[in-house]
Amino acid sequence: MVNNKIRSKEIRLIDEAGKQLGILELEKALQMAWERGFDLVQVTEKIEPPVCKLMDYGKYLYRLEKKEKSVKHHRVGELKGIRLTFGISEHDLITRVNQAKKFLKQDDKVRVEMRLRGRERAHQDFAREKIKKFLEILEESLPIKVERELKKQPRGLTTIIAKG
Repeated sequence: MVNNKIRSKEIRLIDEAGKQLGILELEKALQMAWERGFDLVQVTEKIEPPVCKLMDYGKYLYRLEKKEKSVKHHRVGELKGIRLTFGISEHDLITRVNQAKKFLKQDDKVRVEMRLRGRERAHQDFAREKIKKFLEILEESLPIKVERELKKQPRGLTTIIAKG
């Protein structure tokens, strides 16, 4: 609520610099706002007496609108996943690289994972080489940054990369 729409008899006043001026009568606070060239804006009504602040209401609305627009248009990069298999062929590896490139160009992060099943777990060094080969092929065409190093998980190996 602004200026004359405030219904309480007494208010707790905060000036334009954020300093508390104490509890004042509404008429006195409105007079002070008018003298200083500001509006009296009710910040909260949940407590007694309600808290009001001296501010330029037009600028306040403009900032709120601008903040709302920036939040609406801001896209946060998501985490996309690429899953490699233990016996992946060269052509399929290139296909996954192209898919990862597409995600990275959209400013998304990519989790590269390789599930190891059964006896594949005994050959983790081979799996690490496959993932390193994938990253090398990807880095030839697009600079990447490794966000999380290659790490052993209960079911395999994972790493997270982003555009570098």
